[in-house]
Amino acid sequence: MTMQITTTLSANPTDDARLAEILANPGFGTYFSDHMFTVEWTQEKGWYDARITPYGPITLDPAAAVLHYAQETFEGMKAYRHADDSLWLFRPEANAERMKRSSHRLALPVLEVPDFVQAVEELVKVDARWVPGNADGGEKSLYIRPFMFASEKFLGVRPAQHVTFMVIASPAGAYFKGGIKPVTLWLTEEYTRAGRGGMGAAKTGGNYASSLVAQQEAYAHGCDQVVFLDAQEGKYVEELGGMNMYFVFDDGSIVTPETGTILEGITRASIIELAGKMGHQVTERKFSIDEWRDGVASGRITEIFACGTAAVVTPVGSLKYAGGETAAPASQDLTMRIREALVGVQLGRNEDTFGWMRKIV
Repeated sequence: MTMQITTTLSANPTDDARLAEILANPGFGTYFSDHMFTVEWTQEKGWYDARITPYGPITLDPAAAVLHYAQETFEGMKAYRHADDSLWLFRPEANAERMKRSSHRLALPVLEVPDFVQAVEELVKVDARWVPGNADGGEKSLYIRPFMFASEKFLGVRPAQHVTFMVIASPAGAYFKGGIKPVTLWLTEEYTRAGRGGMGAAKTGGNYASSLVAQQEAYAHGCDQVVFLDAQEGKYVEELGGMNMYFVFDDGSIVTPETGTILEGITRASIIELAGKMGHQVTERKFSIDEWRDGVASGRITEIFACGTAAVVTPVGSLKYAGGETAAPASQDLTMRIREALVGVQLGRNEDTFGWMRKIV
């Protein structure tokens, strides 16, 4: 323990009957647990006043820097209830390290790994009853959202001198309604998500805001997600609006677009390790949209899937673009085996040979 955290419990926690209704069908990002974690930072004090309080609105001055200059970062992670009722986190240290990198890019103060993990663990302990069980064989979890933002009252383009870090939690069911099925993708050739030297590798809201108009374009064409190409040449696949991508070849090898201008996904990194242990060579390199089209047409590319914390692993179907469409690869075999292996570790159904899981209680 590195932070001294005070806890004020809610006087009106969600009653058991209502909570049971929520956990039976939580959706995604709709309901929130009874408490939240907050800690603040100034140059003079460092991090101070760490506290868990009842969940509720926060007060921001209209001149709060985050509202004007978007200086903020966030993370996404999950807590799981195993069959023996124990609670676990999946690779929280990796989320903490990534937030450190994001903070450096956004000129925010760094919250060290032990403090980040402690904040998450203590909130989950207080709201342990909000972690769904999976006795029905499902894949429910408690989605955890740590975030940091410039809370200083100041209009001026410089790093904020007052910053707030918070953690909230939301029970989660399936990310995609209707269950696991191939997602159809729209290739945007007008919009890009990030460029060299930009914020693409940081987990910050601005990256997601820039993806929304392209996502609207995808919906308008009957697609689930949007594919972005690189900003420099406009021909290399980078990522989806909120997920990383993998391409499986007929010789069993796998390619994933290299990072640098895209987010270093923790699920993505886990799949690289997992697939390697399953005997598949995984290469991180530039991957062009032409290689995608030609590979599917020739049969060399046998599967495509996307991954992320919320969706875990999702098969990819057809790719649509102005003037054409590339059909979905025929197979989902390896995709689903990887998915089942990863989810099995997270939910305690498979042995954790990687040391990814961290027990809370």
